[in-house]
Amino acid sequence: MGAVLVGLVVAAAVLSFLWTPYDPLLVDPTARLTGPGAAHWLGTDVFGRDVASQLLVGARTTLFVGVVAVGIAAVLGTPLGILAGMLPGWLGGILMRVNDLLLAFPALLLAVMFGAVYGASTLTAMIAIGIATVPSFARIARAGTLRVMSTEYVLAARAANRHPPAIAGRHVLPNIGGLLLVQASVSFAIAVLAEAALSFLGFGTRPPTPTWGRMLQESQQVLYAHPALALWPGLAIGIAVLGFNLLGDGLRDRLDPRLADAR
Repeated sequence: MGAVLVGLVVAAAVLSFLWTPYDPLLVDPTARLTGPGAAHWLGTDVFGRDVASQLLVGARTTLFVGVVAVGIAAVLGTPLGILAGMLPGWLGGILMRVNDLLLAFPALLLAVMFGAVYGASTLTAMIAIGIATVPSFARIARAGTLRVMSTEYVLAARAANRHPPAIAGRHVLPNIGGLLLVQASVSFAIAVLAEAALSFLGFGTRPPTPTWGRMLQESQQVLYAHPALALWPGLAIGIAVLGFNLLGDGLRDRLDPRLADAR
């Protein structure tokens, strides 16, 4: 089910590169706030723009931000966690305490700080979300590394005088890859929510590029008269978040050998 929901979001993003019912940036004052119909499947917004076209392009923006943000978190957090797991106890502990300091800076706060210095943009949102997600990858990588480092084949590699980088690349990383894949799926769901929140607050992607968060923000002024304008982007965000969470749960069940033995 998670793969199906994620597939729908990915399909919408891919379709937006090839076709949309209308130009998502086309403003038509004569078609403001029209309801769903043959001309506009999901209606139009306060500026007369086609809602269905904006949803399709918004999926592209959401996935782009999520992929880059999770990539930043994985590239920074995974080596940090592996290093902390392979260092002697107190050195690894100190490194993780430094990593925990990042938990005091959530994505929204980092985005506000970066936006004040560099200006609100898609790049700001991606960097803020990525840095805020680094501690999660570091913790998962360290826990998996500690488990792998206690195995007999790593002890044999150490006895054979294999260097720590070789042990990390040959034994540790392949054995914690499943954990990192599950974490990436869960972090992607968090990134979708964070990107929507940042766009809603005005610290994400700049107008006029369509985003689901800004569609929600723009629907506030006509929420009671036209609630469907908030329904469609809210439903899209919900589907994406639910899909990535379910996908993470499914991957965990498939990749965890203990759960496999239970089945």
